[in-house]
Amino acid sequence: MEWTHYLAPMLVGARVTMEITLASTLLGGVAAFLAGIGRAAGGPVVSRISIVYIEIFRGTSLLVQLFWLYYALPLVGPSFTPVQTGIVGLGLNIGAYGAEVVRGAILAVPRGQYEAAVALNLSRAHTLWRIVLPQAVIEMMPSLGNLVVQNLKDSALVSMIGLADLTFRAQAIRNLSLASTPVYTVALLLYFAMALVLMGLMRGLERWLRRRAALPRYASP
Repeated sequence: MEWTHYLAPMLVGARVTMEITLASTLLGGVAAFLAGIGRAAGGPVVSRISIVYIEIFRGTSLLVQLFWLYYALPLVGPSFTPVQTGIVGLGLNIGAYGAEVVRGAILAVPRGQYEAAVALNLSRAHTLWRIVLPQAVIEMMPSLGNLVVQNLKDSALVSMIGLADLTFRAQAIRNLSLASTPVYTVALLLYFAMALVLMGLMRGLERWLRRRAALPRYASP
């Protein structure tokens, strides 16, 4: 079988992989900020809930998490389709790692910023959203970019629950054609191309945030 014959179905699988990656990254970003802020600046209850979430998803295998969501959870609660399972599983997993990045960036903001906010009689919420987070977000971008690329690579595990992503289609084509080297070479190049796109997007977002941070907050009269 010529490589051009199986490139088309592998491109379809690559599209599924990218869709799963983007959707789970958005979910993971929300989870990361909620848990990271909750652990760094939340009350005792919120902080403990955040710690439990972070430690569970960082301390267990992503593959086992996907299996549990897809096969075990329906026995005691709601059931998910393979696509939903992939998005939720990958999103919660990357969110747990991202939460530590968010927490670390918040704690890295100089203490003098907090003291200045207190001197100006700013509320805790106002200090967090208007002073701390704008600085912390810029510092966390490189680490978050690495997590996005890692999420793309981790998405290959969704093939284990029957989702026809790039890895699933590569394995199916390899089983039919027995052409391991060309099939997996194409898969490798497609993953690399998608990783380059994601890295470019994250670097562009980081540059945009840095430019915005450099702009004056108020126009001159």
